[in-house]
Order: sequence, then structure tokens, then C-alpha cells
Amino acid sequence: MFELKTIALFLLTALAEIAGCYLPWLWLRQGKSAWLLVPAAASLALFAWLLTLHPAAAGRVYAAYGGVYIFVAILWLWSVDGIRPTLWDITGSLVALAGMAIIMFAPRNT
Repeated sequence: MFELKTIALFLLTALAEIAGCYLPWLWLRQGKSAWLLVPAAASLALFAWLLTLHPAAAGRVYAAYGGVYIFVAILWLWSVDGIRPTLWDITGSLVALAGMAIIMFAPRNT
């Protein structure tokens, strides 16, 4: 159960971070309203808060989170940007997820 909660929390964290970065991108690159910076700031604050909910050491959480971020960014590429991931995109994101699992779920002597 710990593993499922960790992965779900990482997925929410990645969505918050990507949304928080995507909204300013829309403003800067596509000329959308500067008001998008308000939900972007809230989303990035949510992202930072979500990272604090993990019981593991901060450095371990940040390192493992990177793998989930890569995976979610590839899903974002497909679902939001409308660009189908290549085999290399998928392979790379699966390797990153494997790295996350090793970092977070390996047995440890505490």
C-alpha cells in the first residue's frame, strides 16, 4: 500500500508542477492572458507542498520524483500537446520509472 500511495502522490506532484510551468508558457509563447500566472503560482505552491508529504528524506524524494516527472511529462506531450511519443520517449520514461522504484522502494537498513 505504501508503494501505491507514494506513486499516486508523485503523480499529483508532477501534474501540479507541469501545470504550474505550462501556464506561464502559454502566456509567454502563445500570448495568452497574464492572469494565467495566478493559477500557475498556486499550482507551483501545491507542487512544493506535495513534495513535503513524503516520509522519506528530502533528497531521496527529489531524486525519485524526477523519474515520475519524466513519465508524466511524456503523457502531457501526448495528451495536451497532441504529439505522440516515440518508442524512445516511452522507453526513456520507463527507465526513469524503474530508477524511481529502485530509489524509493529498495530495502533499507534504518
